[in-house]
Amino acid sequence: MRLPSGGQIDRSKPLKFRFDGAGYSGFAGDSLASALLANDVRMVARSFKYHRPRGVLTAGSEEPNALVSMRRGASQEPNVRATQQELFDGLEATSQNCWPSLQYDLLAINDLAAPFLAAGFYYKTFMWPKAFWEGLYEPLIRRAAGLGALDGTPDYDRYEQAYAFCDLLVIGGGPAGLIAALRAARSGLNVILADEDIRFGGRLNSETYQVDDMPGAEWAAQIAAELKDMPNVRLMSRTTVTGAYDQGTFGVLERVAQHLPDGQEHLPQACFWRIVCRRSILASGALERGIAFPNNDRPGVMMASALRSYVNRYGVAPGKAVAVFGNNDNAARTAQDLSAAGVQIAAYVEARDNAPIRGDFPIYTNAQICNTTGRQGLDGLTLRHNGGETKLATDCIAMSGGWNPTVHLSCHMGGRPLWDEGLQAFLPVKDAVPGMLYAGSAAGAMSTHACLQSGSKMAEQVIRDLGKTPEKQKLPKAEDEAYAITALWSVPGKARAWLDFQNDVTTKDVAQSAQESFASVEHMKRYTTQGMAPDQGKNSNVAALAVLADVTGRSITATGTTTFRPPYTPVAIAAMGASGAGKGFAPERMSAAQKAIEERGAPLIEAGLWYRPSYFPLPGETTWRQSCDREVALVRNSVGICDVSSLGKIDIQGPDAGKLLDLVYTNRFSTLKERRVRYGLMLREDGFVMDDGTTARLGPEHYLMTTTTAAAGDVMRHLEFVHQGLHPEWNLNLMSVTEHWAQFAIAGPDAKALIDGLLEAPLKAKDWPFMSCGPVKIMGVEARLFRISFSGELGYELAVPARYGDSLFRILLARAEEMGGGAYGIEALNVLRIEKGFITHAEIHGRITAFDLGFEKMISQEKDCIGKAAAQRPGLRDPERERLVGLKPVGAVKQLTAGAHLFAADDAAVSDHDQGYITSVAYSPSLGHYLGLGFLKNGPERMGEIIKMVDHMREIETLCEVTSPMAFDPEGGRSRA
Repeated sequence: MRLPSGGQIDRSKPLKFRFDGAGYSGFAGDSLASALLANDVRMVARSFKYHRPRGVLTAGSEEPNALVSMRRGASQEPNVRATQQELFDGLEATSQNCWPSLQYDLLAINDLAAPFLAAGFYYKTFMWPKAFWEGLYEPLIRRAAGLGALDGTPDYDRYEQAYAFCDLLVIGGGPAGLIAALRAARSGLNVILADEDIRFGGRLNSETYQVDDMPGAEWAAQIAAELKDMPNVRLMSRTTVTGAYDQGTFGVLERVAQHLPDGQEHLPQACFWRIVCRRSILASGALERGIAFPNNDRPGVMMASALRSYVNRYGVAPGKAVAVFGNNDNAARTAQDLSAAGVQIAAYVEARDNAPIRGDFPIYTNAQICNTTGRQGLDGLTLRHNGGETKLATDCIAMSGGWNPTVHLSCHMGGRPLWDEGLQAFLPVKDAVPGMLYAGSAAGAMSTHACLQSGSKMAEQVIRDLGKTPEKQKLPKAEDEAYAITALWSVPGKARAWLDFQNDVTTKDVAQSAQESFASVEHMKRYTTQGMAPDQGKNSNVAALAVLADVTGRSITATGTTTFRPPYTPVAIAAMGASGAGKGFAPERMSAAQKAIEERGAPLIEAGLWYRPSYFPLPGETTWRQSCDREVALVRNSVGICDVSSLGKIDIQGPDAGKLLDLVYTNRFSTLKERRVRYGLMLREDGFVMDDGTTARLGPEHYLMTTTTAAAGDVMRHLEFVHQGLHPEWNLNLMSVTEHWAQFAIAGPDAKALIDGLLEAPLKAKDWPFMSCGPVKIMGVEARLFRISFSGELGYELAVPARYGDSLFRILLARAEEMGGGAYGIEALNVLRIEKGFITHAEIHGRITAFDLGFEKMISQEKDCIGKAAAQRPGLRDPERERLVGLKPVGAVKQLTAGAHLFAADDAAVSDHDQGYITSVAYSPSLGHYLGLGFLKNGPERMGEIIKMVDHMREIETLCEVTSPMAFDPEGGRSRA
């Protein structure tokens, strides 16, 4: 079926491949689907429910039928679209959803039982007898569920994740996307152009259109080449934008090595990108839809535009005698292109009265195809026209029911498309995705000229919005044919007419759904499983909605659409979770300085999924205590460096940022001066402490919140809820920037000297008081400096973009060691903070109030905050509550243990006498004895009292003195030095 000439394939590079064990050949540039059609392989799959034969239907990512499994063993990948899979030498694919073979599938008996397996039968059948569910029904349903299969062994293929930022993201590389990207790039914007195809040009690669007096595909290649050479443009082919999310963020899947032979272990199979852009243009084109006529699902029935793709792009004739059936002007192009390529046109069947076509083949107007014949491949059709019915021999039908603009991404944030009566299609609604504009066929422009004009206009708007001056651009010459269509959704007949080819949903199923009161579009979807296949109803949804509208007597507008959700096309879980491969449910998060940390032999401990250094052993140190004590001493006497990058960092910007902080914190932050830092306490709605941390004011409307490592995710969710759920009217933006910055604590008497040695000019004490912050430059790199301390010593925290983290950590350590200091880990940090009485989530564990911590005065009486009212409940302010104290051993046993309980010295250590418990302990080399923090009934009023600590599990009993939590430098003079 390969045409003797034409197409964009490279006939000088033949390729061998196998499908279901049989060997075939194709050429470089083929897709698996085009190569199979060239070898006259028409049946490639079975449908999900009835196991009916299925052939290639489309030529793109909307393909519902030709899903195959690639490779074998652990690397097996099911549900790969043959229409998207590029051919390579040695490719091996197998069919799915059949047993024992594609040609002889025993489960095809389901088709004979179709009258008993109508839509919704499982809802009615599997409810009784009740006892059968667990023993019979559920195992059978689970066994039958799903398409394709995995090997079951761990997959060690590589996947990656990446991030990118740009001024403009152009989604779709057709004529509208190309011209938009070119104009924006020429005007100085940073542009990313993403398209799921292997080459840019969109439909121009499949048509015979001329653009600027040259073939459209050639014009597209020239524009792509110009864009590729521009430093402010990133071209991303084989890349699908899968989802639109808040704040200009898009999920993007790039296929990296799936088109290459095995043995490419140095390359990932795919890369999942998160792209953040200031503006986006949706130029995703349109998808052709079918017509539901009786028995329209046989192999050989295809979309008219797909036939043009296979003929013009791949040099393949999908049939020897082709019938074209359509209701719009675009269908005529298929008959013309196929006839010009030497393919016989058995008939042109026009559903309208007048056919806008002339040709040397039979033309039927006001006609419809009302049946087909053939089992594993089409061999004939019956058409109904003014003269009656006529049977024709044909092995391929090109059907065209019109075009659906690809609006999916415009709906991912809750937008609903609007019905356009003239186009008989849904169009995206304005501002459904903030910052997104629509161009080309996605916006209803159905000619090449209209697409170019639309793309240029949208680019100009973006350029002006972003403060640039658009350069003048002369549009290339291109066809501007009108697009006319008369609605035709289905053809009546006794046989089944298929809507969803993958899920075996027919027009009768939709009608039955309405008859049984499942008339809502969302109920119909779930009752029939329409649009729930891997193609997400890209071919079938609009036709199914129209059929439902006809059955219920409503308009299509009143019927509405189902909800479009990401991803646009399937995304492998391995791609989305690439960074956690092999880590189970707890991915490892590493600091930018991790390599330098590991080189120093530091054991790692997990803290909120981050792996942080416990201590830094030196030669001769045989226990962790030796290293820890040394590290504490160097911070107290010289200078220490600690990686604190894992602390949560939330960037908050906007006119109402101060309002948000005032509401979530107990104390006021809207009055915080610029370049200053304030400690804050955050309550849950029930009045208990949620988290604590510092927030810095970097500008008039710019704050940076720091959270504890473990609670960073919880706090971010809390802030998002407050903004979206309680005060959506507030003008502000939130973003977690934890991974964006590498941050290091520099603590100790020599901390300022170390910092001064890195800066162009020494810090002036009057400009950098305790709890101040501001921008600095470290060796030419823009950085942020905070004068804060979690050690009780003179301290700073220095933050740089994460890519400089490793280098800065090494520089800081080298300078610290020259001064007699060095690195310190989490163990030493814990000792330092316990000496000062600073709390962590060991203390704020979910049952603690501000009153328990002695922080009740931090709850401002001049404003409201979340949890304030609940925190005032008498039971939460009872003096007899367990409240924070310090503990010091005074008996013969000097050891304290976290988790141990506290009792009066003379009481028996039983639950009835329980007075409290210990949360944190450490040996203090500064003070020469153990210290503990804990909660004791009426604790602050019992200073100096001797109590008893009992650890039943470890059989340890110690007499303790109740002390202030602040055991070391209680006046805070060292940190304010």
